[in-house]
Amino acid sequence: MKFLRKLWAIPEAGIFVPLLVFTLVFFCLNQSFLEPNSVAAMLRAMTFVGIIAVGQTWLMIAGGIDLSVGSVAGLCAIVSSWLMKTQGLPVEAGLLAGLAVGFMAGLVNGLIVVRFGIPAFIATLGMLYVARGLNYLLCQGYPIYPIPDPLKDLGRAEPLGLSWAFVAFVLLAGIGDFALRRTVYGRMVYATGGNVEVARIAGINTAWVQIGCYMLTGAMAAVAGMLLMSQLNVGQPEIGVGWELDVIASVVIGGVSLFGGVGTVVGTFLGLLIMQVVRSGLVVTGVNTHWQTVAVGVIMVTAVGVDLLRRRTKIS
Repeated sequence: MKFLRKLWAIPEAGIFVPLLVFTLVFFCLNQSFLEPNSVAAMLRAMTFVGIIAVGQTWLMIAGGIDLSVGSVAGLCAIVSSWLMKTQGLPVEAGLLAGLAVGFMAGLVNGLIVVRFGIPAFIATLGMLYVARGLNYLLCQGYPIYPIPDPLKDLGRAEPLGLSWAFVAFVLLAGIGDFALRRTVYGRMVYATGGNVEVARIAGINTAWVQIGCYMLTGAMAAVAGMLLMSQLNVGQPEIGVGWELDVIASVVIGGVSLFGGVGTVVGTFLGLLIMQVVRSGLVVTGVNTHWQTVAVGVIMVTAVGVDLLRRRTKIS
């Protein structure tokens, strides 16, 4: 009984168990589910949302949320491809420009939320529309191509049967998890999300901790958007549409509390896996694809319910 209580207190354990159950169920229904090609396809499918989810994990632990990540990803991809195609910028300069746009979007979000006190939901929803509108204004709704050959080569490469984008995701997730757990700034993020007033009294500049997390999330959105651009071989204005919902769902399913102060990047990684396993499992078992959205919604609500139950258990 004591062991079960300790296990219950570990957020990742509560995520890994349903992940294992879902995997075994779908494998029993269709044994091709765990074939190497199927597993590789699942991992590739979660890459771009996963990169942004790393930043969103930091932000939600710090007590914020960003709904604009999908639109920012699309804007960064369009800005980068537009500068390289029409202005003749080298690949490195074009990518840096796209990354700078992501940082700036995060900075604007952070300043509006933290300095002006506008709720994060409203501020980032506004940025969602602004970024998407700028995206279409810049490209007039048309794809931008061709992109430089080095980017095409990057997008086509398949190390270990996956992609360089997935490799980047794993590296960013590893660095993000280590920094969150082991660095002073990571501890400040947890303190800020746990109780902002207590953190401020302890001498933590909570405003810049939160703004920094918004900037990190914007940068991750830029990286994801530009990596997808390299795989598509085109600056597609529809890049990032709907990503914000999948990002938030994966972070919440992964055990990051909506109230801040709780969660890990490892948990988010497991949350991403649960979403992808359920979606892919429903496809291979022949279930109508619209049930994927229903399943993700049910899992997300359940995850929030478990988070609330865990909080009440700790209080009592």
